[in-house]
Amino acid sequence: MINEETQGIIENYVEAYNSFDVERMVTLLHKDMLFRNISNGEINAETSGIQEFKELAEKSSKIFSSRRQTITNYSAFNDRVEIHIDYEAILAVDLPNGLKIGDKLQLTGKSVFGMKEGKISLIEDYS
Repeated sequence: MINEETQGIIENYVEAYNSFDVERMVTLLHKDMLFRNISNGEINAETSGIQEFKELAEKSSKIFSSRRQTITNYSAFNDRVEIHIDYEAILAVDLPNGLKIGDKLQLTGKSVFGMKEGKISLIEDYS
């Protein structure tokens, strides 16, 4: 069972992410937060602490002209909350993998959140 406070914090984070509001995102983070992005089973980005996360979030926000995570399901396990998401974004830059400005990305994935002292202490994004 996911408590309302935790669900509200996660929804607030996703809303801030969708609106490119990095400052609001970081207000929801624990000072010792850990972030990992895992794609095809491999970690391709990792930060430790709010400042490293903020730098990555600001850098990655410039890659997209729009982006939206839509939560499709919640589940709780141990002390973690897992959300399943549908992700859609429009590129604002050309990427080295051949994707071009204006290309639309559509993915499904999940994010795992850990909480500490009423703040997000862990985010693991899986795609």
